[in-house]
Amino acid sequence: MVMRSKWQSLPTEAINSSSLGIDKLSPGDIVDLMVGEDRKMLSAVQRERERIAVGIEMVASALRKGGRIVFIGAGTSGRLGVLESAEMPPTFSTSPTLVQAIMAGGRGATFAAKEGVEDNYEEGARSVTRLRLTRKDIVVGVSASGMTQFVRGALTRARKAGARIIFITCDPATELQTFVDLTIAPAVGAEVIAGSTRLKAGTATKLVLNMLTTGAMVQIGKTYGNLMVDVQTGSEKLRDRARRIVNIVTGLDYDEADKLLKKAHWNVKAALVMQKTGLPYTKALGRLRRAHDSMREAIGEDIEPRLRGMIQGHAEAAGGPPQKYGVGGPEGPPLRPIS
Repeated sequence: MVMRSKWQSLPTEAINSSSLGIDKLSPGDIVDLMVGEDRKMLSAVQRERERIAVGIEMVASALRKGGRIVFIGAGTSGRLGVLESAEMPPTFSTSPTLVQAIMAGGRGATFAAKEGVEDNYEEGARSVTRLRLTRKDIVVGVSASGMTQFVRGALTRARKAGARIIFITCDPATELQTFVDLTIAPAVGAEVIAGSTRLKAGTATKLVLNMLTTGAMVQIGKTYGNLMVDVQTGSEKLRDRARRIVNIVTGLDYDEADKLLKKAHWNVKAALVMQKTGLPYTKALGRLRRAHDSMREAIGEDIEPRLRGMIQGHAEAAGGPPQKYGVGGPEGPPLRPIS
């Protein structure tokens, strides 16, 4: 019997020979099987290293020019874009309009699957039209199979608007490579459950999106070393993190850090510049602007030696090797500056 299916030959629909008997395995063996498959997935992402690095540069360049990042997807791919966009404001104090996501089926499809919406090419195009894209913007289309019509319609309209386009898929053979500016295609292979792209394909996509956004935000000065100095402080946990960052960078104790942050309207970067330079709040903000939002440039110091010394001091005090999580992180006690 001849099979007629445009999806049949896709790598995301293939049958995995390693999991043919998964329904006969013990829970522990299922874990071992899935961990083994995820190791293959990590290797596939690593092979896309150069393309991901180019993507980081593209996103950072768009942000420097005042452009927006727009993720577009359906199903798992769409939800991952929504998650990425939602996490940018609290992590890096970005405007909610700076990083956006378009989900096939709208907001409701984020929480409940709406089958069939991914097949609507025209609605994908309309969804992008509503954003009024410009040449400054960058669009990241996400489709594990590379076949999603909603995404294709959106990317076609984005191209007409002049926006640059990154396409993330798990099918390296997709013909869209000739249509977009950059394709990132980790070849993760067949899923443990055939066609379930929320597994390896979804995890690989999440890793790539994490790298694109985090790398770009680091490039435009949203961190100081690996400290989250642009963190929003809308909860007590985040205000506590802000106090600890000030403590780490300046040596102020917890209460003094709190007072300084209040003077800086809970702007961590401004607080650090104020303490390091003696400038008042408004002039500290001006100094940051002139430094292109870079803490390193604004205060002329490299935080890495201090952080390394603090981690080493904490490890020696604890009588063990240095811990990667030790910089005042939630997993361990806050570190104090070494005198």
